[in-house]
Amino acid sequence: MNIPDDLKYTSTHQWVRMDSDGLASVGITFHAQEQLGDVVYVQQPEVGRRVTRGEACALVESVKAASDIPAPLSGEIVAVNPAVADAPEQLNRDPYGAWLFRLRPAEASERRELLDAAAYKRTVTSDT
Repeated sequence: MNIPDDLKYTSTHQWVRMDSDGLASVGITFHAQEQLGDVVYVQQPEVGRRVTRGEACALVESVKAASDIPAPLSGEIVAVNPAVADAPEQLNRDPYGAWLFRLRPAEASERRELLDAAAYKRTVTSDT
């Protein structure tokens, strides 16, 4: 199972990369795309939208199911990845390279609640 050590994770299978500019890039994990199957559609949040941690803000549809993507942190959506909207299958080919959106975190304390790779791996293996 592919779980990069340099990312943070949520128990709802999103990854978070804290970038040097203070923004957080967000995507779905290898486990999430594996469970979904072939991704066929992505609905991204609007730039400028303010989200609360845990609030559904994006949607990923596959041939099997549709899955709401909750915000891993509270903040403001500052960018979306148009390449993923145009070619959603990128989420299957490279889930850690195909980010969905970037946000400006509002609460630094929420970052401490994200999982490291080892904790996320325990979450995933307890799901199976």
